[in-house]
Amino acid sequence: MTSTAPPRTPRLHFDLTTVQLFIAVSDFGSITRGAERLHLAPAAASRRILELEAQLGVSLFERLPHGMALTEAGRALLAHARGITHTVQRMQDDAASFVGGDLGVVRVAAPKSAVIQFLPFDIQRCATACPGVRIDLQEMNSAEVQQSLRRGTVDIGIYDGSLGVIDLPTAPYRNDELVLVVARGHALARRRKVTPDDVLDCDLIVLSESSAISIVLERLAEEAGRVLRMRMRVGGFDSMAALVAQNLGGGVMPEAIAREVAAGSRFVRLPIAAPGRSGSLCCVIGPMGHFPRRRSACWRCLRKTRNQNPPISDSPRRMYCG
Repeated sequence: MTSTAPPRTPRLHFDLTTVQLFIAVSDFGSITRGAERLHLAPAAASRRILELEAQLGVSLFERLPHGMALTEAGRALLAHARGITHTVQRMQDDAASFVGGDLGVVRVAAPKSAVIQFLPFDIQRCATACPGVRIDLQEMNSAEVQQSLRRGTVDIGIYDGSLGVIDLPTAPYRNDELVLVVARGHALARRRKVTPDDVLDCDLIVLSESSAISIVLERLAEEAGRVLRMRMRVGGFDSMAALVAQNLGGGVMPEAIAREVAAGSRFVRLPIAAPGRSGSLCCVIGPMGHFPRRRSACWRCLRKTRNQNPPISDSPRRMYCG
């Protein structure tokens, strides 16, 4: 009886430029604009994408009349492509640190609410406490922070504790309490605070599905046996506030951000009583690799700041995204 050997997986032969091109085309939805980012001719860029698809044996993009959209396989492989570029960037950064005499780079990932409210203050403290260590800050939502920690592409991650912890050293970071923001003419505007049921009774302006606040709201509705009354999805808190101001729905956002984007007389900010969430951000250190001492020093510094919530009212106004 003869056994049939499994087919051999062909070896892949593509360079970093092709990986970067794949990411660029997915970002822009256009082969022409993706090629421009990498200073390639469109024909050469198209050939690279076709060769990559042939080697992988799957179509990465759906060709549309006015652009290109990722296929299901393309979306799955995009995360791997980003991981490749992050790893190469880390190698370059670490090499540059040794050449420049630094003690190395610590990569910190956090959601924008933490970046806006807390991290400028905290990074300055870390820079003072850990001279020679350079901090590379990346903004991403809480779910992406967890994924990056698991992949080892960041050294320290800060994310919303309501998503649950991962199996890495974890410490409390900061409180990030939520409020419901409504227009002055809203039915709840005369309240002093609201309950989770009040929130679920509202038409809501919400962030993307992967944002921590959206996940909390969906979980709250599921636990109550209800369906979230989502009116619109937006990309950031500024957009949310603009729609709330027109009384198109309520918006749930961190209290400190609400003080900035919903500070005028058109808005009412309502604390959410017993919101069913910890209201806290976690600080997590990733798997130990190179330079464990510098990462541990920065992690300890961030942990020490957890009871010192700096005001953000002196910061210049900027776009707030979840």
